[in-house]
Amino acid sequence: MIDTAHLSPAPRPLDRDGLRDSVRDKLVYQVGKDLRHATRHDWFLALALAVRERLVDGWMPSTRRVYEEDGKRVYYLSLEFLIGRLLGDALTNLGLHETAREALAELGVDLDRVLKVEPDAALGNGGLGRLAACFMDSMATLEIAGMGYGIRYQHGLFKQGFDEGWQVERPEDWLAFGNPWEFERPDAVYPVRFFGRLREERDPSGRRIHIWEGGQRVLAVAYDTPVVGWQGRHVNTLRLWAAQSGNLVNLEAFNRGEYMHAVEDQVLAESISRVLYPADATEAGQMLRLKQEYFFTSASLQDIIRRHLGYHASLDNLPEKVAIQLNDTHPAIAVPELMRLLIDEHGHDWQRAWTIVRGVFNYTNHTLMPEALERWPVGLIEQLLPRHMQLIYEINAHHLAELRSRPDNHDPFLTEVSLIDEAYGRWVRMGHLAFLGSRRVNGVSALHGELMKHTVFARLHHYFPEKITAITNGVTPRRWLMTANPALSSLIGRTIGDGWTRDLGQLEALAPHAGDAAFRAAFAAAKRHNKEVLAALVGKHVDVRLDPDALFDVQIKRIHEYKRQLLNILEAVALWDEMRQGGAAGAVPRVRLFAGKAASSYWRAKLIIKLINDVARVVNADPATRDRLTILFMPNYNVSLAEKIIPAADLSEQISTAGMEASGTGNMKFAMNGALTIGTLDGANVEMRDAVGPENIFIFGLSAEEVLRCRRIGFAPEEAIARSPRLARALELVESGLFSPDDPGRFRPITDDLRGLDHFLVTADFDAYWNAQRRADALFADPEAWRRQAILNVAGMGPFSSDRAIRTYAQEIWQVPLEAAPAASAFAA
Repeated sequence: MIDTAHLSPAPRPLDRDGLRDSVRDKLVYQVGKDLRHATRHDWFLALALAVRERLVDGWMPSTRRVYEEDGKRVYYLSLEFLIGRLLGDALTNLGLHETAREALAELGVDLDRVLKVEPDAALGNGGLGRLAACFMDSMATLEIAGMGYGIRYQHGLFKQGFDEGWQVERPEDWLAFGNPWEFERPDAVYPVRFFGRLREERDPSGRRIHIWEGGQRVLAVAYDTPVVGWQGRHVNTLRLWAAQSGNLVNLEAFNRGEYMHAVEDQVLAESISRVLYPADATEAGQMLRLKQEYFFTSASLQDIIRRHLGYHASLDNLPEKVAIQLNDTHPAIAVPELMRLLIDEHGHDWQRAWTIVRGVFNYTNHTLMPEALERWPVGLIEQLLPRHMQLIYEINAHHLAELRSRPDNHDPFLTEVSLIDEAYGRWVRMGHLAFLGSRRVNGVSALHGELMKHTVFARLHHYFPEKITAITNGVTPRRWLMTANPALSSLIGRTIGDGWTRDLGQLEALAPHAGDAAFRAAFAAAKRHNKEVLAALVGKHVDVRLDPDALFDVQIKRIHEYKRQLLNILEAVALWDEMRQGGAAGAVPRVRLFAGKAASSYWRAKLIIKLINDVARVVNADPATRDRLTILFMPNYNVSLAEKIIPAADLSEQISTAGMEASGTGNMKFAMNGALTIGTLDGANVEMRDAVGPENIFIFGLSAEEVLRCRRIGFAPEEAIARSPRLARALELVESGLFSPDDPGRFRPITDDLRGLDHFLVTADFDAYWNAQRRADALFADPEAWRRQAILNVAGMGPFSSDRAIRTYAQEIWQVPLEAAPAASAFAA
């Protein structure tokens, strides 16, 4: 083999002058602009391209090292990667942030203005996608040979706007001006088939083989983005797939004037990677979602197999060399797809293929709601993926036959553990499929892992008690503290050094400083600065004045009934009403800030958004209370907006119905940035309470066990309302039409549900929530006490780093060797 090492270009200089010259050259020779006429977007492109070169200088050696060492690789399959803006992240991890500031200043350009130009990559919706992004960062930081696989959505999740308070969805155009971070890989293109028919034959040895042919053939084209770890020591790859038609324009149809027909194949193919989470209320929408899931899992598995066979003689050792993590059930179709590839394409017998599959896959569950575990109609899979439905039947038959033979089985039908749910029609349970096809199944908090064993996977856990484990989620401190909150992170660095950036456990050294008045004053100044920044942003874009001296009370997350934004706004109505009546004397001035998107087909969530906006319109216009209570719903929540809101928050709302939030990661980000948490004992809130101390968090409401008991014996919301005059009054105000004079009955569906069913137990927890909010008022009225507790929250966040989470995955699930973990940050659920 020819040694080409000496032919590689020299690494790009990392000093100010080298970066300045590189930016100038990129502006002229790649962006094609003169310095005197360049726009902010031109400067962004030039800087991004210059930084990308420095990423590549680490990317190539990292890739070569992975191939040379031939160790185990980790592949993370996720329908979402909510990566946000990448330029600031790359500058931070490369240690070039101040260098870039100085280099641009010499060219007469302000770095902060340039950073704001980059659009957010619209590749995710919320915690699931942001977790995937944090995990990619940590895998690179820990120098794990990792690769992420997802979809390169042309528009991604919708852009949220409001029309008279109602959510409206508009296309997101994050790719309108190109993406300077990605590399198209025309050599990495794989065919993905839909529909068609099956043909059965015998091979020369007499073995029965299945041939899937006909139907629609789509091409998956790879786009690679380098993901750099802390200090640039290792760079991994995020590979996203774009769908293209295998057919060119139908020229005959085009020349006949049938222009739409001429491009029909292209439109159908490209629709697969056009939008994240298309509405699934129609059969066409369901089919498109299933197409998306199969499209990216098939392309990813074909790519993994090609890479493996490039260095190994067979696929027999795949479990020793490959670990694939399924992030939720979206990629669960990968289980029968790998079976198909092993059996139909590579000649393995059924049992050997199944052994390989169960040695390769692992599955992360993110929900305890049975209705949120994906199910697909059997007929839809039979139509779209006929070979896969056949394989699912075979997997189910082997699975049920094995369990029927066990002495602990007393159910001849095994209805609860079957892959096919036949209660109302016939559905494939994708959670069960992922469970059976995986070596390990993990929850994402200690509570969640335990509840999985007793709820959604209770019967499967009975038969496979070794499978379920729990690894509490984490977030990357580089993005969510160092980059998002330079005011606080610089204070921490001056106080305890910078080791916390890679070993978050070192934050515990801040605890003694909570008693230092000078440190508390500096901490308060950092928080005040962040609140002023947010207030200026809100004033510019929403035209609402925020008082930085008020308590910033924040709930930012996907709008869903179980997350209980409804509890928040009803308490705000009750508080406003008491203020108007001359009560609530101990309530401090407060800003109630909401942000988040509702799924386009989730009507009830959209109605809750409308309620919040209608209440805000009335409350903010009330001269009697406007200086004491402001309510605001920020539109189009995304990563960049979160990076402004989270550092400014005083109080973090984590108020989901106990037992329904798997973990949460927003709770960690807020506490890491010096906010106190008001929340239920749900998800990772339980572990956060233990980490920061129960006296430094506002916990209220029913426990997960009490919620389950309410569900079993029944709950009477009218009794809870009768016991709570404040709640009764708030509901009456909403029902009266005070907030919706144009349509007095607009919110009756919400209030009728609360009075009749209240599945998410809003009425049960209302009084406890009110009392917890008054405790928050009392503490905020004592600034020194509040700051002390906020500092102790930051100091307790060591266990909630994504580096710790990834170390645990590597050791317990992926079985990938790592250097010794820093003792201070070791934490396992």
